[in-house]
Amino acid sequence: MRKFITGNHAVAEAVKLCRPDVVAAYPITPQTPIYEQLSDWDSTGELGGTMVKVESEHSAMATCLSASLTGVRTFTATSSQGLAFMHEMLHFAAGARTAVVMAVVNRSLAAPYGFWSDQTDSLSQRDTGWLQLYCENNQESLDTTIQAFKIAEELMLPVMVMLEANFISHFMEPTEVPEPAQVDEWLQPPKLPRRFDLANPGFSNGVVTAKQYRDFRRLSSDAMEHALSVVERVDKDFGRTFGRSYGLVEAVDCEGAELILVTTATITSTARVALANLRSRGMKVGLCKLRLFRPFPVAALRSVLDNAPRVAVLERNISLGREGIFCSEIKAALVNSPGHPKIQGYLAGIGGTDVNQHSIEWVLQDAFSREVFMDQPIWVDDAAAEGGYNA
Repeated sequence: MRKFITGNHAVAEAVKLCRPDVVAAYPITPQTPIYEQLSDWDSTGELGGTMVKVESEHSAMATCLSASLTGVRTFTATSSQGLAFMHEMLHFAAGARTAVVMAVVNRSLAAPYGFWSDQTDSLSQRDTGWLQLYCENNQESLDTTIQAFKIAEELMLPVMVMLEANFISHFMEPTEVPEPAQVDEWLQPPKLPRRFDLANPGFSNGVVTAKQYRDFRRLSSDAMEHALSVVERVDKDFGRTFGRSYGLVEAVDCEGAELILVTTATITSTARVALANLRSRGMKVGLCKLRLFRPFPVAALRSVLDNAPRVAVLERNISLGREGIFCSEIKAALVNSPGHPKIQGYLAGIGGTDVNQHSIEWVLQDAFSREVFMDQPIWVDDAAAEGGYNA
């Protein structure tokens, strides 16, 4: 069924289709419509399961990870300061090998306060042990949420699904919503271990020795490595059933390209237009969309980027004191690769500022003609947004 809905409501539709046993959430802009829609369905009995209306994001994650330890399917959603408030519990959820699925609506972090798109909130959680998937549009947000439940429950690791504030969360697009029976057949009920049982009381997350802690961390690391193949397999299986798949990365016109632009999320959609325009004018440029961030798809990226002499990374986040986070990760992934392309980072869209076709064409022209590739990032300013490519 095709519906004209926002990205937030696309995620809510996906969650309802996946029949979670426990949903615990706390409203925060711009995630609140996910919470509101699920709450409306809960009040009418359409949601099923139990919706726990908690007093904070910290409590929401504590509720979900505890419920997951009983073997049931769980979901929550948050954004920005709410995600930061959850930080302590994110480590518990991953360390306890729970299968919590969480939608994160990327929004700038204070201070100062802002309510627009910025990926630094979720990227600040990259070392907590959660898988992270970044979505380009409403359809991908819906599809990735459904995939996330299967991935999390097979790996027994929690999964974040990222959609950008406003550009996805509140923009309306035609979105294909699968039939419930089709999702029921593809996503079977969870078969998670029941580690909390009232009939057989137990204890979880006890104090361990240093050696035991190290060994637990190594098991989690091994699971993350295994996750690369699981995410790819689940995505392909989803594609066979529903007709849509996304991969770990997506390469567009990268064969023989002299420059490849790496993007994530909504900037990718605009980059597709800029790429087509520049290629029509003779510039040999390609596009690589990074969808999976944790675990980091090193082999997949190398297969796309290693043959290009130049790579430009355009992103909507910053690690203050260094550069864009995706750029640092890509540099590390390619440092020992045979091709060893030159890599330049560009910052655009920070705080939700506009990244239009002209901005992206300016970035590509700059990276194409640049003689010196710098360690520090290049900020794409408003003048670039008004200029674009000059043949």
